[in-house]
Amino acid sequence: MTKTTQRFFEARRESVSQARTFASETLADWNLPDRVEDIRLCVSELATNAVVHGTVPGHGFLVKLDAEEEAVRMEVHDSCRRRPKARQAADTDTSGRGLILVNALADGWGVQDRTPSGKIVWCCFKAAGGATA
Repeated sequence: MTKTTQRFFEARRESVSQARTFASETLADWNLPDRVEDIRLCVSELATNAVVHGTVPGHGFLVKLDAEEEAVRMEVHDSCRRRPKARQAADTDTSGRGLILVNALADGWGVQDRTPSGKIVWCCFKAAGGATA
C-alpha cells in the first residue's frame, strides 16, 4: 500500500527543524522506524539547501514523503531551477557538505525540473532488506 503526505514550509531557517519533525512524525504514524535518522538528516540538509539556495522571494518549499513496500522516497520542491552540486568542502569550511551526506546516507538521489518552475531534489531509502523505490 502506498502512503503519501506533504507539507509546505516558509523559506525561513526555523522551517528546517519543522521539516525534520514533520518527517519523524509521519514515519512514526506510518510505523516505519527503519532509517528514520538517515531520512531526518537528509530532510534537514535538503530543506536547508531550499531555504538558502532554492527559493525566490515570496516562495517557500514543499517536503513530500512517499512509502511503498520496502522503501521511502523523500522530495524537497523549491522555486529555483539552479541544480545543486555536490562538492568536496575544505576541512575549514563551515558548510558545503549537505549533498555529500545525502549521497552517503540515501540509497539513491537526484534532481528533476518542476513545471512551471523550480526543481525537485529527491532521495530514496530502502528498509532493511528492501528494494529501491
